[in-house]
Amino acid sequence: MKKFSICFILFWGVVQVSAQKDSIYIAAKLSQNKKILEVNQEIVYHNHSGKPLDSIKLLNWVAAYNKRGTSLVYRKLEDRNNSLHFAKPEALGEILDFKINSVKNQPVSVSNVSEENLFFVLNQPLQVGESITLDLQYQIQLPDKNFTGYGTSENNIALKYFFIVPDHFDPDNISKRNYLDTEESVNFNTHWTVNFDLPINYFVEGNLQQNNINSFNGYLDSDPEFIISQNQFPTINVNTEDIHTEIKFGYNITPQEIQNLEFYLPLHLKFIKEKIGYVPERLFISDKFRTKEDFFGNNDIVFWKYRLKLFTDPEKIDLDYFGIIAKKILDESLIIDKEDHHWFKNGLKSYLETQYLKKFYGETKLLGNLPETNILGIKPLKWFHASDVKLLDRYGLAYQYIMSQNLDQKIDEPFSALSNFNDMAISSFETGSLFSFSANKMGEGNFNDLVKKYIAENRDRPINPEAFLKELSQKEHSTDYLSEFLKHKNRVNFKLKKFKTKEDSLEIRIAKNTDDAIPVKLETQTRNGERKSYWIETEKNERQKTVNLPAENIYKITLNDDYIFPEANYRDNFLYTKGLFSNSKKIKFKLIKDIPNPEFNEIYLNPRIRFTNTYDKFLIGMNFKNQSLFDQKFLYSITPSFSTGTGKLTGSGAVAYSFLPAESIIQSLTLGVSGSYFHYDYDLAYRKGSLYSNINFRKDPRSTVSQGVNFSYNYFQRDLNAKMIADRDYDKYNLWALGYGYADNQMIHEKSFSISTQAMKDFNKITGEAFYRWEFAPRQKLSLRLFAGYFARNETRNNTFDFGIARVSDYSFSYNLLGQSATGGILSQQFILADGGFKSFIPGTVNQFITSVNVDTSVWKIFHIYADAGVYKNKNNPTQFIWDSGVKVRLIPDFLEIYFPVQSTLGFEPGFKDYGKRIRYTLILNLSTIINAARRGWY
Repeated sequence: MKKFSICFILFWGVVQVSAQKDSIYIAAKLSQNKKILEVNQEIVYHNHSGKPLDSIKLLNWVAAYNKRGTSLVYRKLEDRNNSLHFAKPEALGEILDFKINSVKNQPVSVSNVSEENLFFVLNQPLQVGESITLDLQYQIQLPDKNFTGYGTSENNIALKYFFIVPDHFDPDNISKRNYLDTEESVNFNTHWTVNFDLPINYFVEGNLQQNNINSFNGYLDSDPEFIISQNQFPTINVNTEDIHTEIKFGYNITPQEIQNLEFYLPLHLKFIKEKIGYVPERLFISDKFRTKEDFFGNNDIVFWKYRLKLFTDPEKIDLDYFGIIAKKILDESLIIDKEDHHWFKNGLKSYLETQYLKKFYGETKLLGNLPETNILGIKPLKWFHASDVKLLDRYGLAYQYIMSQNLDQKIDEPFSALSNFNDMAISSFETGSLFSFSANKMGEGNFNDLVKKYIAENRDRPINPEAFLKELSQKEHSTDYLSEFLKHKNRVNFKLKKFKTKEDSLEIRIAKNTDDAIPVKLETQTRNGERKSYWIETEKNERQKTVNLPAENIYKITLNDDYIFPEANYRDNFLYTKGLFSNSKKIKFKLIKDIPNPEFNEIYLNPRIRFTNTYDKFLIGMNFKNQSLFDQKFLYSITPSFSTGTGKLTGSGAVAYSFLPAESIIQSLTLGVSGSYFHYDYDLAYRKGSLYSNINFRKDPRSTVSQGVNFSYNYFQRDLNAKMIADRDYDKYNLWALGYGYADNQMIHEKSFSISTQAMKDFNKITGEAFYRWEFAPRQKLSLRLFAGYFARNETRNNTFDFGIARVSDYSFSYNLLGQSATGGILSQQFILADGGFKSFIPGTVNQFITSVNVDTSVWKIFHIYADAGVYKNKNNPTQFIWDSGVKVRLIPDFLEIYFPVQSTLGFEPGFKDYGKRIRYTLILNLSTIINAARRGWY
């Protein structure tokens, strides 16, 4: 009690000095089991809102952990993390035994303390400039640290966003704010006094000035953060001529890492101070912050027992910690509403990184030392353009990658709506590229001076970075476009149209697809490698510009080289002035898919050996295509192959073009034509030609929902054997198909729906399918599928186009069956979940209508049970009811699964002598499906 009184007196002394700044005092006692934090807290709150307040809004963000259905739980599910959703009650976080009093004798009432936003209703309005002191007592049940990186664990306790604090970004109680684990600022420009009472042998570190072992105080423009552990983590003090900074770490560091950091940290701080003019006296780096802000893409590649090092350990330390330190200093220097203005600090961080890389890693490659890896005297990575790409190009390449899929977002998109990849590629990399581009144009010194001035003038107060853009525009008019540029998904493209030689000069025509006055950097190069750069100004509404330059033996002309500006297409930024490829690009043949080199027209030659079915067996061929690691609007792929099963030439080919409107209800519109020639039975081939169109509708990049419409016209020609000819089977037919699909691949409640119609001269059918899968416990799921098929018209000669009950008729050759025409043996036992979806071999097909329900649920680990039921009707026959049930073993979920039928309409199937032939299996070998599943949660 004596200790509390002394601290309380000191606290009031600070409040006297702090004038209109809020103050918070906290006495926190940690329980022996490290689960409960007892808190006595006093908040001196000033009304800075500009109007009288009837209530005070405080944030109680530990409530985000207290139940299913909170915004935090949904956020984690979007990121493919269900640990919080399935957490046990003792692992959750909440406020317990909450009490509140007003020191000024003004009674208050409080809203539900299980909510994230607490509204303290005042008996009398708090006038502008006046303050009120709130006395709070409560207990925090700390959540498991595994959920967000904050909370309690066996090794330590990380505290951030758990104490109740005023919401400084929304003092007017305009809206509720929810904790999303996005590291946003909550409380700033506040004086803190925090005293901890810890179990024996526990230590605490934090981002406040430490007075003694467990006591902290001081002003913060960021949120308080502490790490409690039985270990004392390292501290590095940097003391140079003009820098005196203490850097505390909330995690263990090896002696070798400390040695490297003692060398690099002074360089980092000096470099950053030269650029932005400020370095704080204290920095605290948590393990979570390090993981979030380290250098993306410099980690070792681990393959089985082998480890391939891209960079040396000192280089990784240098690259990682420069970005970590830069972002931490920006967090301490600038008070910004991250939800609306995330791009400013993220962009400045990327700008500082690019400046640092230019100085110390200007010629370093994106793959580091990996291209030098020697295998049997060969350096295979040298064959890839990726081995020539500079580390500096990572910023432009990341933007190009996401933009090429039309999954990028506008720079000023609310942060909570950004996909995880766009947080890096757009908010950080694209914005940083724009800052670097502006600095390059106006002079880096001038840009740095502007940043220094802006930070110095706006310390300790929230800012709107659009004011920075305005100052930038006043200093450099060619940056006028930036304010509007941030508000849209941009597809700006500069193009070298052509050049003409006129006596001793070159007349170069440059085009751009925007009316904005954006400058462009033009570079010329001679055969000897001599380079000259020119900044070309463009005017408002000026779409084309002609530039005259001295010829000077110019060999190549380039626009915006090294991805210095986020363009939609770099392929038209290069021209050669001499040789066979004058006024065009060279053609280059490559063996393996690679990062595209925009300077060339690249054709990829990929040898292919793959097993297709029991008739063609292995196909040996060569694929010719123009598709690199990045998506392109125009794509072609041609694959002639030799069929080892038939000894004949087979193959396929396709050409497609995609329209990718930047801001539209449509994400992509693809038009294409394709053809193929393979075998569907022994010595029987099929030929397929298709015209198709697919529309994918725009979706929130964080959403798991996708939907689209597809239309196709398909022409088929099949070889027939004598029996098929006698039975008047179909050798030629046309199919028209139109369909709509909706899918929501969220973690807990996965669902999809589709409806389609298909027609030819002899029939018209309509099908609908709905699917729902519920994860009711970790890795335990219940699936429900409903299928309905109906022939609006059926005048077919046989059952080729009928609905299947237990087998599908693959007359459209789209299911990748191993035995297309197999009627017995292991190949005929392959199961495709389509049409009726019955696993038991219930005989027959359906030529009028069928409705079926398929149910599947987890029992134990990889073992499931399933049941199917349905009704169907054939012409001139009564309606039939059928059902089956059995056990499913999921060896590789959704890819390799085995079905063991038990009871069905046919009887007790294990009692049948041929039971082994009744076992079914699912085998899906689709690499794109695996990739799409792996990237969920990123975009």
